[in-house]
Amino acid sequence: MAQRFTPSAQHTLGVEIELGLINQETLELSMDVPHILEKRPQQWEDSIKPEFMRSYLEFNTGVCKTVDDVRRDLSEKLQWGYETAAEMGHTFLWSGTHPTSHWKDQKLTDDDRYEWLMETMQFVSRRLVVFGLHVHVGLDSGDKAIQMCDRLLRHLPVLLALSSNSPHWCARNTGLHSYRSKVMESLPTAGLPETMRNWSEYNWLTDHLIATDFIHSPREIWWDVRPVARFGTVEVRVMDTPISMKHLLGLVAMTQCIVAGLSAEIDRGMYLVDCHPMIARQNKWHASRYGLDATLADPDTMLAISARQQARLLLDLCKPVAERLGCSEELGYVEDILEEGSGAAIQRRAADKSDDLHEVVRKTLETTGQPWAFGPPSS
Repeated sequence: MAQRFTPSAQHTLGVEIELGLINQETLELSMDVPHILEKRPQQWEDSIKPEFMRSYLEFNTGVCKTVDDVRRDLSEKLQWGYETAAEMGHTFLWSGTHPTSHWKDQKLTDDDRYEWLMETMQFVSRRLVVFGLHVHVGLDSGDKAIQMCDRLLRHLPVLLALSSNSPHWCARNTGLHSYRSKVMESLPTAGLPETMRNWSEYNWLTDHLIATDFIHSPREIWWDVRPVARFGTVEVRVMDTPISMKHLLGLVAMTQCIVAGLSAEIDRGMYLVDCHPMIARQNKWHASRYGLDATLADPDTMLAISARQQARLLLDLCKPVAERLGCSEELGYVEDILEEGSGAAIQRRAADKSDDLHEVVRKTLETTGQPWAFGPPSS
């Protein structure tokens, strides 16, 4: 059945962040998410949600006009979550993976959809103990959402490099800055999106996948960026869960500015040369491997450029858009990421000082601090 794209107010935001639940003493993942959700206020049943495994959950905002609205919305829910978790001796880990907890030890959430996914994907899905940041930005048409996915291809590696925060897996140094992105790519409908011409072609594709029992709904298409018909958004999913609220707000601001800028170009009928799929894959691989130290290929000139330099160029393009959207302060947090490094760099520096990767967990917790208390009061 063809999906109707529900237009939404342009460039409004919705943010989803996945956080691992860990025991405060052992620093390992805990299976107590169901017990936390039992205490969840009724009005937040759609905002604080279970995930594939019982050891992590998702905090969602409502529809937000500004990045500061995102901060206020998340802060209230996070404060409740942290206080409830603390009563059970737990806290939350802001990382794309847990440095030491093994995926084999995690248990599936009791849910029919998750059980179907496990049965369908088998061993591949068992490794889905990874945590990401998803940013929705409102758009006014399905055709624009499809064009947006294509135009965002060139920018996804920079967003991945800035957010990279998963260098360890099962107590090992992976050598990557974002191992989470590689775990996600093992799924049959994840990774970089397919290039499409319009909303009708997207409808044809999803109808075909459902009719052939490949997926049950478009929700099982986990591309790094995808259109979401029911929300009227484009959803950027390439990013790791960042290490702090400051990093999160910077990434959300940059994402909103990129989409708003591209939306204006589409409205003007501005032609843009497509980013070659192989260049997009190469750049994403380098971003996952080296983070902000990556060398990327400029999609237009094909010349080598550092991820940091590319991020700064993109930042300059975003600044006038940020002034219009009222997120200049939050966009400035990207400068801090470029100076201090992404979460992966912080984790790797901690690992260099100790053979015990639990010290990496401690450093991550220290860097995260009290995320609900970041910025002005939420009242």
